[in-house]
Amino acid sequence: MSAPAVPIAPAVPAAPPALTVPPAATSAGPAAGPALDLITGRARTGAYGPDPASLRIALAFTTAQAVRHAGRARGYRNEVLSLRLGAAVGSCAVEPGELPADTLTGCVGATVDELLDHPRAAVRVAALDAYLGHCRPHGPAEGARPVPLPAGSSLAKSRARAAAVVGLLPLAGVRRVLVVGVVNSLLEQLRSRGIEYIPCDLKGGATEWDEPVRTDALAHLDACDAVLASGMTLGNGSLDPLLAHARATGKPLVLFAQTGSAVLPRLLGDGVTAVSAEPYPFFWLDGGPTVLHLYGGRSGRGGAAR
Repeated sequence: MSAPAVPIAPAVPAAPPALTVPPAATSAGPAAGPALDLITGRARTGAYGPDPASLRIALAFTTAQAVRHAGRARGYRNEVLSLRLGAAVGSCAVEPGELPADTLTGCVGATVDELLDHPRAAVRVAALDAYLGHCRPHGPAEGARPVPLPAGSSLAKSRARAAAVVGLLPLAGVRRVLVVGVVNSLLEQLRSRGIEYIPCDLKGGATEWDEPVRTDALAHLDACDAVLASGMTLGNGSLDPLLAHARATGKPLVLFAQTGSAVLPRLLGDGVTAVSAEPYPFFWLDGGPTVLHLYGGRSGRGGAAR
């Protein structure tokens, strides 16, 4: 899952209180930040396709998940808001229980343009993701390389995805990775390749190997050679400082995205090195074959999707 997950009791020790949301946060949730605003502005000026005011969202839904993989000591819960536009589904992970009951009814029938001004960042992200997935679907024309995930258990598919995501990191010069949004299968892949990591997540807690999870990712940026971050950083306001650091230092920034999977490739070459884009339905929803769309990385074309 691309979102920082919420531990399930009792297998997971009680997590420490989450950090205060970024200063721009409101009662409607954290602001998404300049990166989302930049791409939204481009969409409104016709850079990607038709006027967002001419397109309406027909369907809104949420997906809630609880998982504890066989052989793993810890389990998680996740929730995702999704909006459908034509054949495309745009998504943004949220904290379980965060969305008011009337969120879905307030989205259906609204234009994409109206939802791009919604007070909730999750709605804005999902609306932009749906719009871009509709206008600029993943594929070779956008610089994406399809990578099939074979049918299997949720753990088998999680590990297959992790191998593809970690494979987007450069082979040379990366000894320690800052992981923002802890996914144990990703950490397992880094361990298998002898790469050190610093796990970070606003929820805190511990990894599958009882390593402490840091809650302040920015404090550890200088200690790492690369950043591997969840797409949920787009929705919770924490992506922009990571982008600024990558732009200033030239460090690789690789994103694994279920949240904003069609949005984040627009940042390739502008701080983002590579993206693993995984639109709905995600690997954890389907035991059959599914597909990742990889942008950039060791054999990809940086910036092709912009």
